[in-house]
Amino acid sequence: MLAIIADALQIVVFPLVVEGGLSPTDDILDLGIAAVLVHLLGWHWEFLPSFLAKLVPGVDLVPFWTIAVANVYRKSKRIAVTTEESREQHPALGDTPSS
Repeated sequence: MLAIIADALQIVVFPLVVEGGLSPTDDILDLGIAAVLVHLLGWHWEFLPSFLAKLVPGVDLVPFWTIAVANVYRKSKRIAVTTEESREQHPALGDTPSS
């Protein structure tokens, strides 16, 4: 939700208030969002291209933070499913049903 709000601010509100590609408000928001996302979700490589792309003037119109968080979520779900399937295929000795 935080990534969606940040992208919406950068797409809708900031172009109306601040002129130019090197706006300090936009850069401060990007630094803050990057720090909060890394704190909440941990370090993921998807955040680095998002942060770097947001520094390029005119690229703020693409919701990179939302895309990065969606990609991290997708990968975490895939890892969780793979881990669960592995547990089902190779149960531990203590997990065997008793007769």
